[in-house]
Amino acid sequence: MSKFTILAKPVDMSGGFKDFFDTIGLTGAGLVTKGLAAVIAVIAVGMLLKTSSDPKGALRKGTMAVGTLFVAVVLALYGDTLFSTVTQAKG
Repeated sequence: MSKFTILAKPVDMSGGFKDFFDTIGLTGAGLVTKGLAAVIAVIAVGMLLKTSSDPKGALRKGTMAVGTLFVAVVLALYGDTLFSTVTQAKG
């Protein structure tokens, strides 16, 4: 006789995307900020890969790329907190 091991409890997903995002802990706005941060991070990595052989120009472009990457990381970590103050403003 086989015995089944339950790896995860069943979750009702009849509500569609809202239920899915609730299970992963993201709201729609949180998903947008994570996606925006990912796009900015890809742009920053592209900037890092396109540094020139000129030392002065490479330093300038590399510094801008590292700054852009920093902005992407801050947006990924704290974006939902930053934008929640804008979306939940009281008039």
